[in-house]
Amino acid sequence: MPTSKPQNLRTLHEISRQDICFAVARVPNSDRLLVPTSDGKVFEINAVNAKGEAKALANHGRYVNAVALADGVAISGGYDNRLIWWDVAKESVIRTVAAHTRQIRQIAVSPDKTKIASVADDMICRVWNVSTGAKLHDLVGHAERTPTNFTTMLYACTFSPDGRHIATGDRIGHIIVWETATGRKVAEMDAPLLYTWDGTQRIRSIGGIRALAFSPDNNQLAAGGVGQIGNVDSLAGPARVEIFDWQKRTRVHEFTGNQGMLTRLIYHPTANWIFGAGGGGNGIALFYDLAKRAMLHQANQPMFVHDAVFNEDYTKLYCVGHNKIAVSELKE
Repeated sequence: MPTSKPQNLRTLHEISRQDICFAVARVPNSDRLLVPTSDGKVFEINAVNAKGEAKALANHGRYVNAVALADGVAISGGYDNRLIWWDVAKESVIRTVAAHTRQIRQIAVSPDKTKIASVADDMICRVWNVSTGAKLHDLVGHAERTPTNFTTMLYACTFSPDGRHIATGDRIGHIIVWETATGRKVAEMDAPLLYTWDGTQRIRSIGGIRALAFSPDNNQLAAGGVGQIGNVDSLAGPARVEIFDWQKRTRVHEFTGNQGMLTRLIYHPTANWIFGAGGGGNGIALFYDLAKRAMLHQANQPMFVHDAVFNEDYTKLYCVGHNKIAVSELKE
Protein backbone atom coordinates (compact mmCIF):
# COMPACT_ATOMS: atom_id res chain seq x y z
CA MET A 1 0.00 0.00 0.00
CA PRO A 2 1.44 3.43 -0.88
CA THR A 3 2.18 5.82 1.95
CA SER A 4 1.34 9.47 2.15
CA LYS A 5 4.18 11.94 1.58
CA PRO A 6 3.11 15.61 1.69
CA GLN A 7 6.36 16.81 0.09
CA ASN A 8 5.32 14.99 -3.11
CA LEU A 9 2.00 16.80 -3.45
CA ARG A 10 1.17 17.28 -7.14
CA THR A 11 -2.00 18.13 -9.01
CA LEU A 12 -3.42 15.29 -11.12
CA HIS A 13 -6.17 17.30 -12.79
CA GLU A 14 -8.51 20.23 -12.35
CA ILE A 15 -12.26 20.33 -12.93
CA SER A 16 -13.59 23.70 -14.05
CA ARG A 17 -16.91 24.92 -12.63
CA GLN A 18 -19.16 27.93 -13.28
CA ASP A 19 -20.10 28.12 -9.59
CA ILE A 20 -18.36 28.34 -6.22
CA CYS A 21 -17.94 25.01 -4.43
CA PHE A 22 -18.30 25.58 -0.69
CA ALA A 23 -17.86 22.12 0.83
CA VAL A 24 -17.21 18.50 -0.04
CA ALA A 25 -18.09 15.00 1.18
CA ARG A 26 -16.67 11.93 -0.52
CA VAL A 27 -18.42 8.62 -1.15
CA PRO A 28 -16.07 6.04 0.47
CA ASN A 29 -13.64 4.15 -1.77
CA SER A 30 -14.51 6.24 -4.81
CA ASP A 31 -13.86 9.48 -6.69
CA ARG A 32 -17.49 10.51 -6.25
CA LEU A 33 -17.82 13.84 -4.49
CA LEU A 34 -20.90 15.55 -3.05
CA VAL A 35 -20.41 19.28 -3.54
CA PRO A 36 -22.77 22.08 -2.44
CA THR A 37 -22.41 25.26 -4.48
CA SER A 38 -23.44 28.86 -5.11
CA ASP A 39 -25.86 27.52 -7.73
CA GLY A 40 -28.22 26.54 -4.91
CA LYS A 41 -27.83 22.80 -5.39
CA VAL A 42 -25.74 19.89 -4.20
CA PHE A 43 -24.03 18.07 -7.05
CA GLU A 44 -22.61 14.59 -7.25
CA ILE A 45 -19.39 14.97 -9.23
CA ASN A 46 -17.29 12.17 -10.63
CA ALA A 47 -13.76 13.48 -10.00
CA VAL A 48 -11.93 10.61 -11.69
CA ASN A 49 -10.82 12.93 -14.50
CA ALA A 50 -11.01 16.53 -15.70
CA LYS A 51 -14.47 16.02 -17.25
CA GLY A 52 -15.99 16.09 -13.77
CA GLU A 53 -19.34 14.71 -14.85
CA ALA A 54 -21.99 16.10 -12.51
CA LYS A 55 -25.63 15.57 -11.67
CA ALA A 56 -27.78 17.80 -9.47
CA LEU A 57 -29.24 16.36 -6.29
CA ALA A 58 -30.66 18.41 -3.40
CA ASN A 59 -31.98 21.85 -4.37
CA HIS A 60 -31.95 24.58 -1.71
CA GLY A 61 -32.67 27.44 -4.12
CA ARG A 62 -29.95 29.57 -2.51
CA TYR A 63 -26.25 29.19 -1.70
CA VAL A 64 -25.52 25.79 -0.14
CA ASN A 65 -22.60 25.94 2.30
CA ALA A 66 -22.38 22.52 3.87
CA VAL A 67 -22.81 18.80 3.33
CA ALA A 68 -22.19 15.64 5.36
CA LEU A 69 -22.47 11.98 4.40
CA ALA A 70 -23.51 9.18 6.76
CA ASP A 71 -23.89 5.65 5.35
CA GLY A 72 -25.52 6.63 2.09
CA VAL A 73 -27.57 9.47 3.56
CA ALA A 74 -26.41 13.01 2.83
CA ILE A 75 -27.46 16.12 4.74
CA SER A 76 -26.96 19.59 3.30
CA GLY A 77 -27.58 23.12 4.54
CA GLY A 78 -27.17 26.70 3.45
CA TYR A 79 -28.65 30.18 3.06
CA ASP A 80 -32.23 28.90 3.13
CA ASN A 81 -31.69 27.88 6.82
CA ARG A 82 -32.88 24.34 6.04
CA LEU A 83 -31.29 20.93 6.38
CA ILE A 84 -32.20 18.49 3.61
CA TRP A 85 -31.73 14.74 4.06
CA TRP A 86 -31.48 12.72 0.87
CA ASP A 87 -30.78 9.18 -0.25
CA VAL A 88 -27.68 9.26 -2.46
CA ALA A 89 -28.35 5.96 -4.26
CA LYS A 90 -32.02 6.68 -4.94
CA GLU A 91 -31.41 10.39 -5.59
CA SER A 92 -34.48 11.26 -3.54
CA VAL A 93 -35.23 13.59 -0.66
CA ILE A 94 -35.90 11.88 2.66
CA ARG A 95 -36.87 14.93 4.73
CA THR A 96 -36.48 18.69 4.97
CA VAL A 97 -36.11 20.47 8.31
CA ALA A 98 -36.36 24.20 9.09
CA ALA A 99 -33.21 23.91 11.18
CA HIS A 100 -32.06 27.47 11.94
CA THR A 101 -33.30 31.05 11.73
CA ARG A 102 -30.21 32.30 9.88
CA GLN A 103 -27.91 30.77 7.30
CA ILE A 104 -26.22 27.46 8.03
CA ARG A 105 -22.43 27.64 7.88
CA GLN A 106 -21.17 24.12 8.48
CA ILE A 107 -22.26 20.55 9.21
CA ALA A 108 -20.22 17.83 10.96
CA VAL A 109 -21.03 14.13 11.22
CA SER A 110 -20.20 12.01 14.27
CA PRO A 111 -17.67 9.17 13.86
CA ASP A 112 -20.39 6.53 14.31
CA LYS A 113 -22.56 8.30 11.68
CA THR A 114 -25.58 8.50 14.01
CA LYS A 115 -25.55 12.27 14.63
CA ILE A 116 -24.79 15.50 12.86
CA ALA A 117 -24.10 18.95 14.24
CA SER A 118 -25.05 22.12 12.36
CA VAL A 119 -23.93 25.68 13.10
CA ALA A 120 -25.54 28.85 11.79
CA ASP A 121 -25.50 32.60 12.12
CA ASP A 122 -28.26 32.39 14.73
CA MET A 123 -25.25 31.45 16.94
CA ILE A 124 -26.67 28.05 17.85
CA CYS A 125 -25.18 24.62 17.28
CA ARG A 126 -27.88 22.00 16.91
CA VAL A 127 -27.35 18.25 17.19
CA TRP A 128 -29.58 15.95 15.13
CA ASN A 129 -30.33 12.25 14.88
CA VAL A 130 -29.31 11.15 11.37
CA SER A 131 -31.88 8.33 11.12
CA THR A 132 -34.96 10.22 12.31
CA GLY A 133 -34.09 13.90 11.82
CA ALA A 134 -35.02 14.55 15.45
CA LYS A 135 -33.28 17.43 17.19
CA LEU A 136 -31.26 16.18 20.17
CA HIS A 137 -29.71 19.35 21.60
CA ASP A 138 -29.51 23.11 21.24
CA LEU A 139 -25.97 24.19 22.14
CA VAL A 140 -26.31 27.85 23.12
CA GLY A 141 -23.36 29.82 24.44
CA HIS A 142 -21.73 31.93 21.73
CA ALA A 143 -22.27 35.71 21.95
CA GLU A 144 -24.89 37.08 19.56
CA ARG A 145 -22.93 40.31 18.94
CA THR A 146 -19.25 41.20 18.63
CA PRO A 147 -17.61 43.27 21.40
CA THR A 148 -18.24 46.34 19.21
CA ASN A 149 -21.93 45.40 18.89
CA PHE A 150 -21.88 44.17 15.30
CA THR A 151 -23.49 41.01 13.94
CA THR A 152 -21.32 37.94 14.41
CA MET A 153 -21.22 34.47 12.86
CA LEU A 154 -20.79 30.86 14.02
CA TYR A 155 -18.55 29.35 11.36
CA ALA A 156 -17.22 25.97 12.43
CA CYS A 157 -18.05 22.73 14.21
CA THR A 158 -16.45 19.30 14.53
CA PHE A 159 -16.79 16.07 16.50
CA SER A 160 -13.93 14.51 18.43
CA PRO A 161 -12.67 11.18 17.01
CA ASP A 162 -14.28 9.27 19.89
CA GLY A 163 -17.57 11.12 19.30
CA ARG A 164 -17.85 12.26 22.91
CA HIS A 165 -17.40 15.97 22.27
CA ILE A 166 -18.30 18.70 19.78
CA ALA A 167 -16.28 21.88 19.30
CA THR A 168 -17.70 25.12 17.86
CA GLY A 169 -15.93 28.33 16.85
CA ASP A 170 -17.19 31.83 16.02
CA ARG A 171 -16.18 35.07 14.31
CA ILE A 172 -14.54 36.68 17.34
CA GLY A 173 -12.26 33.70 17.97
CA HIS A 174 -14.24 32.07 20.78
CA ILE A 175 -14.27 28.27 21.02
CA ILE A 176 -16.62 26.09 23.07
CA VAL A 177 -16.37 22.33 23.63
CA TRP A 178 -19.61 20.51 24.43
CA GLU A 179 -20.43 17.02 25.66
CA THR A 180 -22.25 15.23 22.84
CA ALA A 181 -24.47 13.02 25.02
CA THR A 182 -25.82 15.81 27.23
CA GLY A 183 -25.19 19.05 25.35
CA ARG A 184 -23.33 20.32 28.41
CA LYS A 185 -20.63 22.97 27.96
CA VAL A 186 -17.31 21.56 29.23
CA ALA A 187 -14.61 24.01 28.08
CA GLU A 188 -14.11 27.46 26.58
CA MET A 189 -11.04 29.00 24.92
CA ASP A 190 -10.18 32.09 22.93
CA ALA A 191 -7.97 32.67 19.90
CA PRO A 192 -8.07 36.50 19.69
CA LEU A 193 -5.35 36.73 17.02
CA LEU A 194 -7.74 35.03 14.57
CA TYR A 195 -10.02 38.09 14.74
CA THR A 196 -9.21 41.53 13.34
CA TRP A 197 -11.31 44.62 14.09
CA ASP A 198 -10.75 47.79 12.05
CA GLY A 199 -12.34 50.56 14.06
CA THR A 200 -10.74 53.38 12.08
CA GLN A 201 -10.99 52.94 8.32
CA ARG A 202 -13.71 50.40 7.47
CA ILE A 203 -15.44 50.01 10.84
CA ARG A 204 -15.77 46.27 10.40
CA SER A 205 -14.09 43.01 11.32
CA ILE A 206 -12.72 40.00 9.51
CA GLY A 207 -11.46 36.54 10.41
CA GLY A 208 -12.75 34.24 13.08
CA ILE A 209 -12.51 30.49 13.66
CA ARG A 210 -13.00 29.10 10.15
CA ALA A 211 -11.76 25.53 10.80
CA LEU A 212 -11.60 23.18 13.80
CA ALA A 213 -10.07 19.72 14.19
CA PHE A 214 -9.48 17.43 17.16
CA SER A 215 -6.24 15.46 17.28
CA PRO A 216 -6.53 11.68 16.75
CA ASP A 217 -6.08 11.05 20.49
CA ASN A 218 -8.94 13.49 21.29
CA ASN A 219 -6.71 15.55 23.59
CA GLN A 220 -5.89 18.58 21.46
CA LEU A 221 -8.00 20.93 19.38
CA ALA A 222 -6.68 22.95 16.44
CA ALA A 223 -8.34 26.19 15.32
CA GLY A 224 -7.55 27.82 11.99
CA GLY A 225 -8.21 31.06 10.15
CA VAL A 226 -6.19 34.14 9.32
CA GLY A 227 -3.90 36.11 11.63
CA GLN A 228 -3.97 39.84 12.20
CA ILE A 229 -4.73 41.84 9.05
CA GLY A 230 -3.63 45.37 8.30
CA ASN A 231 -6.23 45.90 5.58
CA VAL A 232 -9.60 44.26 6.23
CA ASP A 233 -10.57 44.70 2.57
CA SER A 234 -8.12 41.90 1.74
CA LEU A 235 -6.81 38.67 3.22
CA ALA A 236 -3.31 40.12 3.58
CA GLY A 237 -2.55 38.27 6.77
CA PRO A 238 -0.83 34.98 7.59
CA ALA A 239 -2.70 31.71 7.56
CA ARG A 240 -2.77 30.84 11.25
CA VAL A 241 -3.37 27.77 13.42
CA GLU A 242 -3.62 27.68 17.22
CA ILE A 243 -3.60 24.35 19.06
CA PHE A 244 -5.11 23.87 22.51
CA ASP A 245 -5.03 21.27 25.24
CA TRP A 246 -8.74 21.82 25.48
CA GLN A 247 -9.23 19.93 28.75
CA LYS A 248 -6.72 22.25 30.45
CA ARG A 249 -7.99 25.26 28.45
CA THR A 250 -4.42 26.17 27.49
CA ARG A 251 -2.79 27.00 24.16
CA VAL A 252 0.08 24.58 23.56
CA HIS A 253 1.25 25.57 20.09
CA GLU A 254 0.69 27.98 17.23
CA PHE A 255 2.08 28.41 13.72
CA THR A 256 1.58 30.49 10.61
CA GLY A 257 1.84 29.82 6.90
CA ASN A 258 1.60 31.77 3.66
CA GLN A 259 -0.76 34.72 3.25
CA GLY A 260 -4.43 33.82 3.36
CA MET A 261 -7.21 32.26 5.42
CA LEU A 262 -7.44 28.59 6.37
CA THR A 263 -10.92 27.14 5.92
CA ARG A 264 -10.15 23.44 6.56
CA LEU A 265 -7.92 21.53 8.99
CA ILE A 266 -7.37 17.76 8.92
CA TYR A 267 -5.12 15.66 11.17
CA HIS A 268 -3.51 12.59 9.65
CA PRO A 269 -4.79 9.72 11.83
CA THR A 270 -1.36 8.13 12.46
CA ALA A 271 1.33 10.48 11.17
CA ASN A 272 2.39 13.59 13.06
CA TRP A 273 1.17 16.17 10.57
CA ILE A 274 -1.83 18.42 10.20
CA PHE A 275 -3.12 19.65 6.86
CA GLY A 276 -4.60 23.08 6.22
CA ALA A 277 -6.33 24.53 3.13
CA GLY A 278 -7.79 27.89 2.23
CA GLY A 279 -6.81 30.91 0.24
CA GLY A 280 -6.02 34.57 -0.23
CA GLY A 281 -4.29 35.83 -3.34
CA ASN A 282 -3.68 32.16 -4.15
CA GLY A 283 -5.16 28.91 -2.96
CA ILE A 284 -3.32 27.45 0.04
CA ALA A 285 -2.32 23.89 0.94
CA LEU A 286 0.04 23.34 3.86
CA PHE A 287 1.32 20.40 5.88
CA TYR A 288 2.82 20.97 9.32
CA ASP A 289 4.87 18.44 11.31
CA LEU A 290 3.56 18.62 14.87
CA ALA A 291 6.35 16.53 16.40
CA LYS A 292 9.16 18.58 14.82
CA ARG A 293 7.18 21.82 15.00
CA ALA A 294 8.18 22.63 11.45
CA MET A 295 6.44 23.17 8.13
CA LEU A 296 6.67 20.04 5.98
CA HIS A 297 5.38 21.55 2.78
CA GLN A 298 3.41 24.50 1.41
CA ALA A 299 1.97 24.74 -2.07
CA ASN A 300 -0.40 26.98 -4.00
CA GLN A 301 -3.73 25.64 -5.17
CA PRO A 302 -5.38 26.75 -8.43
CA MET A 303 -8.25 28.47 -6.59
CA PHE A 304 -9.38 29.67 -3.16
CA VAL A 305 -10.10 26.40 -1.34
CA HIS A 306 -13.28 26.26 0.74
CA ASP A 307 -13.04 22.61 1.75
CA ALA A 308 -10.97 19.47 1.21
CA VAL A 309 -11.07 15.74 1.84
CA PHE A 310 -8.57 12.86 1.59
CA ASN A 311 -9.04 9.29 0.42
CA GLU A 312 -8.72 6.37 2.85
CA ASP A 313 -4.91 6.13 2.88
CA TYR A 314 -4.30 9.90 2.62
CA THR A 315 -2.50 9.60 -0.72
CA LYS A 316 -5.15 11.50 -2.69
CA LEU A 317 -6.54 14.95 -1.94
CA TYR A 318 -9.70 16.59 -3.29
CA CYS A 319 -9.96 20.38 -2.89
CA VAL A 320 -13.05 22.41 -3.83
CA GLY A 321 -13.42 26.15 -4.14
CA HIS A 322 -13.89 29.11 -6.46
CA ASN A 323 -14.90 27.81 -9.92
CA LYS A 324 -12.74 24.73 -9.62
CA ILE A 325 -12.10 21.32 -8.08
CA ALA A 326 -8.47 20.16 -7.83
CA VAL A 327 -7.48 16.50 -7.44
CA SER A 328 -3.94 15.86 -6.19
CA GLU A 329 -1.83 12.97 -4.99
CA LEU A 330 0.86 12.78 -2.32
CA LYS A 331 2.48 9.36 -2.63
CA GLU A 332 5.95 8.07 -1.82
